[in-house]
Amino acid sequence: MQVSTTTIKELREKTGAGVIDCKNALLEAEGNIIKAAEILNERGLALARKKANRAADQGIIEAYVHPGGQIATLVEVNCESDFVARTDEFKELAHNLALQIAAMSPQFISPDDMSQEADSDPKETCLLLQPFIKDPNKSIQDIITETIAKVGENIKVRRFVRFELGY
Repeated sequence: MQVSTTTIKELREKTGAGVIDCKNALLEAEGNIIKAAEILNERGLALARKKANRAADQGIIEAYVHPGGQIATLVEVNCESDFVARTDEFKELAHNLALQIAAMSPQFISPDDMSQEADSDPKETCLLLQPFIKDPNKSIQDIITETIAKVGENIKVRRFVRFELGY
């Protein structure tokens, strides 16, 4: 089966995966873009699981101050190398996380950070479980997993802080 370059380009724009990965997924899915996107998503999850135990001690601290100066956030996002920390994909992820924290005011990174006595909903209070503000069909963990698949390194949110005037 032959796959057209326009179909590969369309899948690449939709998923952010590499050209060869898109072509292989389209061949496996017999040209079906939706099925190919699911295949790439599964491969991305598998890649993220493989890299989950690797040390992530490089990265950046992203700052965001909401217009008007009433809310500000700082988030430390780590990866395996300083090379990846300087990529546009990684910087965009860090910025999106800072925006998410400003908008949704999470209290914890993951459910593992919650105390046993906490009676709040983890999907509201845990950053990684929250729906992404720019695409509510995806969680923050999904966005991080997609970026792991793009850059090929483990990524972790180490810590964050949110400041709101008067609180």
